[in-house]
Amino acid sequence: MRGITIGRLFGIPIKLNWTFLLVLPLFAYLIGSDVAAIATVVNETMGAGIDVASLEAGTTPWLIGLASALGLFAGVLVHEFGHSLVAIRYGYAIDSITLWLLGGMANFAELPEDWKQEFWIAVAGPITSIGVGVVCYGLFLATPAGLDPLLLVFGYLAVLNVVLAVFNMLPAFPMDGGRVLRALLARGKPHAKATQQAAEVGKVFAFLLGIIGLFSNLFLVLLAFFIYIAASGEAQQTTLKAAFQDVQVADVMTPREDLDVVSEETTVAELVDRMFRERHTGYPVLDGDDLVGLVTLEDAREVREVERDAYEVAEIMERDIKSVTPDTDAMEALRLLQEHGVGRLPVIDANGNLVGLVSRTDLMTAFNVIQTGGRPASLRQRVLPSEGAAGSDDAGPLR
Repeated sequence: MRGITIGRLFGIPIKLNWTFLLVLPLFAYLIGSDVAAIATVVNETMGAGIDVASLEAGTTPWLIGLASALGLFAGVLVHEFGHSLVAIRYGYAIDSITLWLLGGMANFAELPEDWKQEFWIAVAGPITSIGVGVVCYGLFLATPAGLDPLLLVFGYLAVLNVVLAVFNMLPAFPMDGGRVLRALLARGKPHAKATQQAAEVGKVFAFLLGIIGLFSNLFLVLLAFFIYIAASGEAQQTTLKAAFQDVQVADVMTPREDLDVVSEETTVAELVDRMFRERHTGYPVLDGDDLVGLVTLEDAREVREVERDAYEVAEIMERDIKSVTPDTDAMEALRLLQEHGVGRLPVIDANGNLVGLVSRTDLMTAFNVIQTGGRPASLRQRVLPSEGAAGSDDAGPLR
């Protein structure tokens, strides 16, 4: 998730997503406009003795709203540091912590698959939130009588952080409780299977949360939508990662001898004609045996049809090429395709030679075959050398 970096703590960048700049004043307004009801709740639950009428004069409600909203997001930030510091202790890198519309998000470079590690990383956040609530309650007790705005802010944040901890422990994957559920399920079954089951439970909770939100709070509807999409996405990514375990680009790529290529001198008209006949939407561009670019249908579309005979591939191709090596993990290749928004990656060996091309279609075809029990012969030989020694006619890449 992108955002503006505002600082670092424990070496972790802290970012603000643009949606945070929208939700902060909204929360401040909602709290400020409901300050009397909040004060009544704090009085009833904590015996604060706050003079409700004194909080409704002038700008006091809005200052209370702003302080409470800032305090809430500070608690969310501490919550995410709870996750992050435990993850760092286990050796996982944290790319950043981002505050956004629905709270906070710790962006892991790699998610844990060991169930014990995931369990403790997941529960660290709610435990930290309870700790923040306890600290706020201590400040509430230490605040002198008569400072009603401070009593309200500290009392409200004490309750809110405990509620945040409890809410996060709902088994709605990928919330903290859902990750705890996955960790417990993964004790006796594969991580991918545990993820699928936890994601299904998360979708059910998202549906129920959405129904409740329709009749009470539209913010819950938005949260339910996020939970459903995130659960589906992470389940899909975990399934892909499990399927592509030990699979390298060399196993799934189209090798150099089977590649259709074009030269720099090919006209755009000729290129479009080849695309129609050969059913390809992208070609490596070679100068002799050297790779000099990639050209796609999107590049060709930039040239008007009447001018395509006058333009050559060299004038429209992409020269800044992202590439992989034959021993790159298939999952890493898929991540690069998604990250850079491209459909194919050249495969370059240690000597800088083009040895193949891997596309999104190659990877998805391989995934579908692997899901039915098929594995590349080269992978079988790598993982099970004793079986590979028996000999196989199918020694080529998975196509």
